[in-house]
Amino acid sequence: MNAPIPLKITRATAAHAYEDVARLGNEVAGQLAARLAAETEGEVLFSSADKGRYATDASIYQMMPAGVFVPRSMPDVQTALDICRDMNVPIVARGGGTSQCGQTVGAGLVMDHSKHLRNIIDLNVENRTVEVEPGIVLDHLNAALKKHGLWYPVDVSTSAQATLGGMAGNNSCGSRSIAYGNMVHNVLGAQAWTSDSTLLQLGPYAGSSGKARELGNYVRELAQQLQPEIEQHWPKVMRRVGGYNLDIFDPRSERPYTTDGSVNLAHLLIGSEGTLALTKSLTLQLSELPQAKVLGVVNFPTFYRAMDAAQHIVKLGGGTLTAVELVDRTMIDLSLQNPVFAPVIRSALIGNPAAVLLVEFSGNSKTELRPKLRRLGELMGDLLLPDSVVELVDDAPQKALWEVRKAGLNIMMSLKGDGKPVSFIEDCAVPLEHLAEYTDALTEVFKKYGSKGTWYAHASVGTLHVRPILDMRREGAPKMRAIAEEASALVRKFKGAYSGEHGDGLCRGEWISWQFGPRITEAFAGIKQMMDPLNLLCPSRIVNPPKMDDTRLMRFAPSYTVIPIRTALDWRAWDVQNDPATELTSAPGSGGDPANGFAKAVEMCNNNGHCRKFDAGTMCPSYRVTRDEKHLTRGRANTLRLALSGQLEGLKAEEAFTSEAVHDAMDLCVGCKGCKRDCPTGVDMAKMKVEFLHHYKARHGYTLKDRLVAKLPDYAPWASRLAPLLNLRDRIPGLAALSEKLTGFSAKRTLPQWKSKTFFSAPPRTATREEVLAAAKPVVLFVDTFNGYFESENAFSALKVLAAAGYSAHVATKKIADGKSLCCGRTYLASGMVSEAKAKARELVDALLPFAEKGIAIVGLEPSCLLTLRDEMLVMGLGEAAQIISDHALLLEEFLAREATAGRLEALKAALQPVSQPILLHGHCHQKAFGAVSPIMEVLKLIPGAKPELIESSCCGMAGSFGYEASHYEVSMQMAELSLLPAVRKQPDAIVVADGTSCRHQIRDGAQREAIHVAQLLAQQLPA
Repeated sequence: MNAPIPLKITRATAAHAYEDVARLGNEVAGQLAARLAAETEGEVLFSSADKGRYATDASIYQMMPAGVFVPRSMPDVQTALDICRDMNVPIVARGGGTSQCGQTVGAGLVMDHSKHLRNIIDLNVENRTVEVEPGIVLDHLNAALKKHGLWYPVDVSTSAQATLGGMAGNNSCGSRSIAYGNMVHNVLGAQAWTSDSTLLQLGPYAGSSGKARELGNYVRELAQQLQPEIEQHWPKVMRRVGGYNLDIFDPRSERPYTTDGSVNLAHLLIGSEGTLALTKSLTLQLSELPQAKVLGVVNFPTFYRAMDAAQHIVKLGGGTLTAVELVDRTMIDLSLQNPVFAPVIRSALIGNPAAVLLVEFSGNSKTELRPKLRRLGELMGDLLLPDSVVELVDDAPQKALWEVRKAGLNIMMSLKGDGKPVSFIEDCAVPLEHLAEYTDALTEVFKKYGSKGTWYAHASVGTLHVRPILDMRREGAPKMRAIAEEASALVRKFKGAYSGEHGDGLCRGEWISWQFGPRITEAFAGIKQMMDPLNLLCPSRIVNPPKMDDTRLMRFAPSYTVIPIRTALDWRAWDVQNDPATELTSAPGSGGDPANGFAKAVEMCNNNGHCRKFDAGTMCPSYRVTRDEKHLTRGRANTLRLALSGQLEGLKAEEAFTSEAVHDAMDLCVGCKGCKRDCPTGVDMAKMKVEFLHHYKARHGYTLKDRLVAKLPDYAPWASRLAPLLNLRDRIPGLAALSEKLTGFSAKRTLPQWKSKTFFSAPPRTATREEVLAAAKPVVLFVDTFNGYFESENAFSALKVLAAAGYSAHVATKKIADGKSLCCGRTYLASGMVSEAKAKARELVDALLPFAEKGIAIVGLEPSCLLTLRDEMLVMGLGEAAQIISDHALLLEEFLAREATAGRLEALKAALQPVSQPILLHGHCHQKAFGAVSPIMEVLKLIPGAKPELIESSCCGMAGSFGYEASHYEVSMQMAELSLLPAVRKQPDAIVVADGTSCRHQIRDGAQREAIHVAQLLAQQLPA
């Protein structure tokens, strides 16, 4: 077996790069890697795992690149361009890698601009312009602009991960293009290198000179020669991104490219998908942030009526209408299945609509805008749909609903089974008056081929996001071809654009000649030849594209096979098939997955890149500090998929899954569960890591650290008796360093302090099993290892609070006493010891089942432990009993919030004393994943005078044992410093509440502040 290629080839290893890469790749790749390492400061990634992670985007395609280059500066980009030109190696420019049509995959050198080239170069607030590097993310730019009252208004649904360079390459549009236009309408200038390294200054044609002027003259002459063809073939709709913008000299769009009718040569690059030049910077036109917005959600009994109403709605507003967006029934149903989106979507529904339209008005004040909502209601009454509008005036519910709409494409990909909505005709644009007829006809086409479309649309501009459900492993490609041909005939009939928003790429490039005819297509080739005569930049896109249904270019190519594995956890829920026409799925375990459902669970990742977001939420903490594709939920899922399908070069298929390449990708996964909640397709990487570790450790063995973490619940009873001795580790100089060498726990980190007197060594008198079963207000308290042995005051406090509220509390114990406490198995799962975790979980089930069967709440304190009862314990083969217990398992704050809502906490509320200090709350990752943060806020507000403030933070960085480990200490602290520790330091007089034991430890180590469990704060506010 050959040694693996280093994940990052540096200048220090450049001398060996050629040999290492050429050995597993080829001579050209070896020379390319060696030169990039020696001549640039960028990251040189040529391992099979790295190449595989960049071989896909959010499309159905996969093309293995020669290598990946991550430039640190613009000079790096130019040097890499020079090297590739010398070696005749193509370049594929990439931003967030979220393209729907395969624009950012290719066989050359993939150049990732998103990690380092993301700076604001110049901001002119007075002129409302900004110059940016191409790797900056839209949301990050807008966050910087917000304090100036400005924003860049091309608000694409992927704004949290889409880069401006990618948006320019795609001519992105966004939900509010009816008011602000597309990307092309909001770009003022560009600097870009052609393939011969000429730096073009592209802006107004009238003021251009040199190579830019020569280019403009050439395109002007083409436009003049082709005026009859442009008149005949060019779609006269605003949403048109096929081919190149040859019409800048003869505008055809409903909205002029420039406000004064002038020609801007930068617009030639917009929509060119990286085929003409490499962007150095973009100059953008900014807009003023709207002062106020209101939203009307119109509910429709049929999809057709929603489409038909759009042409009437767009006439409303008198200049204040900014969006009309469709959400169809499929998306509604899928949203209702997502714990994040369900309550939001319910708030917007009246009955059981077939579709809803989100109609937004923006202006100077809500007072000014409220009449617009009334007029919308009147219009719907005129259309015989009275009382069909839900009015959302407050900002928070509007924002929440827009988040659901923005996640639409990805929500639709959450269907289990091999049938998935496939992007290839999804954004055809037709004139609004034909929208209803077009959608009706296309639905019939889907039925003809045994499929069903999932729809949502920019109804205001006639662009439809529609994806027929196809099984791309079985007959998907020929059906895709047949549907595309019939859809194109409809587009032509209704005089629309075949490619309206998401570009051409690999799936629509061949339709350019169909749309524009042979002479314009030849002109596109001429523009490409002039700017890139070596065909170096993104070849086979726009000009000479491949066939859309070439299965050799697809992620699930005919050769795709899954390696059989025997899973430790139960993944059968993913091992299903679905019916594309009805979306009904077969029974769990019937899908034919050789990996027993694990591979299909991994394949749920469609590379949408939602995990790259940096806004509120948890996902993905390791990416937030490293910005490495490898340390991203998407990157991990791709690595697992490649391993499970034998696509990691240089590795035997049966060994790939347990290889170091996969371990490196999984290493910084902190098990935060952020992806379980935030990922629109439901990828649960934390659970996947447990499965991976089970197999990896079985092959490579367990370390002392693994065993110390896993077996903590077993040795805690006797270790607590040795508390004074064990605690010397943090008190005698040198012992921590020695401990690090022996155990792997960082000497920079204090360890949890053992206590001689614990909750379990001196348990209080509580209700017996019999007493709690007979009690009027019963509750069972599950005290975990951490709160039982290290922070016993939390368990005592919980009992005090429950007693003050009038509950008879019973502390759960084993059926057969053996001197040890009950355990959920979490520590064993963290080390991949699934069999041992199952044994612990079985003991817990046996102890708790009698109470759960009586409907008694089982209350826990440590989120990671209690929520294991609602998650991993359900896939351990424990049967219906585990589900019954899960249905009654609640965190203390969830239980108290529920009881308060039911009016059963009056005694507790009356007893609580006021608090005068500010309260900061940090939510544990698992609390966030299970929607259990809001209950803490509700419970804290029971305290008179309490005004809790939630810290908008991702993972604290400790994540169980992760932050204690020497190999992870630095990353752990970087995670904490993103938002948590600065927020804590900012309010030195605040009470800091954190329910996770590891979270409290991180705050203590990083901010020298003592955070407390909500149980302890409540108990402190009760009379002694």
